[in-house]
Amino acid sequence: MTEILRLEHVDFIRSHRHILSDINFTVNAGEHWALIGPNGAGKSTIMSMCGAVNHPSGGYVYVLGHRLGRVDIRFLRQKIGHVNPRHPLRSALTGRQVMLTGLTGTTELMVRWESDVDAESRADELVGLLGMHDLQHRNWETMSQGERGRTLIARALMSDPPLLLLDEPSTGLDVAAREEFLATVDELHELQPELATVLVTHHLEELPETTTHAMLIRDGRVHASGAATEVLTTELVSECFSYPIKIDHQDGRWQARAMRVRSKVTA
Repeated sequence: MTEILRLEHVDFIRSHRHILSDINFTVNAGEHWALIGPNGAGKSTIMSMCGAVNHPSGGYVYVLGHRLGRVDIRFLRQKIGHVNPRHPLRSALTGRQVMLTGLTGTTELMVRWESDVDAESRADELVGLLGMHDLQHRNWETMSQGERGRTLIARALMSDPPLLLLDEPSTGLDVAAREEFLATVDELHELQPELATVLVTHHLEELPETTTHAMLIRDGRVHASGAATEVLTTELVSECFSYPIKIDHQDGRWQARAMRVRSKVTA
């Protein structure tokens, strides 16, 4: 297997407080990981290291074979796709123009930057891959959240990265838009079998069917990690969230609901 990402005994300290402690995490090509845990557990901090944004206070982070601290971060970030539903675009760009900003790593189109033949060819390829023939001409401001999500996936894939990070990608989506988005992710995994993905979410219902692995994070530590079907269980998820949560896995999708705890009433 080709290793894409590895965190080795990683600690992260901020303002004298341990945010992460002894995190070990390896992602190989073709694996699709979900990071799950309570608010403040450290998921976003782990994701920031996966995206070469933050460096560890202790331990080592290897991204695409390069150790953070010993590689040009700008070079590395160009090889990582990142989907953030809170994309802060303010200009009236079309879907295709938003896609092209993935090559410059900017939110807006760079002044005096022009796409070349290779860039336009890649955009055409993604338009076909993600079914964006009409959407590429739509204005960002008129798109639904689901359409924006698909556009941001295309943007993240413009540089043909081996690693795609999905940071709470279903934020702000209604049920129909969420299901459409997850179907797009599942299709992408099937069409690009070597692509590795890491997805952060609070809700198991937001996991694609193609999720292969999961890591539960609690209090800045790994609570459980491995094959998704072995980690996302009633026992482990309940322990992670310190609350009784029943987990069901049917037709490739997960569902979580609170287990009723009957109180004893004495006469």
